[in-house]
Amino acid sequence: MAALKKHHQPPSRTARARALRGEQNNAEALLWNALRNRQLNGIKFRRQYPIGLYTADFASLEHRLVVEADGISHFARLLKDVERDEFMERMDWRVMRFSNQQVERDLAYVLDRIREAVESPGSALD
Repeated sequence: MAALKKHHQPPSRTARARALRGEQNNAEALLWNALRNRQLNGIKFRRQYPIGLYTADFASLEHRLVVEADGISHFARLLKDVERDEFMERMDWRVMRFSNQQVERDLAYVLDRIREAVESPGSALD
């Protein structure tokens, strides 16, 4: 009977994050390839990291920095993203958002902005 109960429970945040890792789009793949293995100034990032009820595309725990790569669907749900960002900020995370087009067209700019955010932790983020 215990097995039945477990089967009917919603998937855990960690399981959802694992599933999302397999569904990354081109922009997320490009950004992850630049952030993984401490390639950007030795900063450790985690991919699809659960924070509360949400999942961050990329997160640096040490720097309390979330980096999001947003597709067109995010523009349709702008209010939800604002609520999400406010929640993360209340949890002492800083959130940076870049469009998928920005990542694909000018990855160097995106990486420079992330580097600046880490080097100036008190600065305002776009």
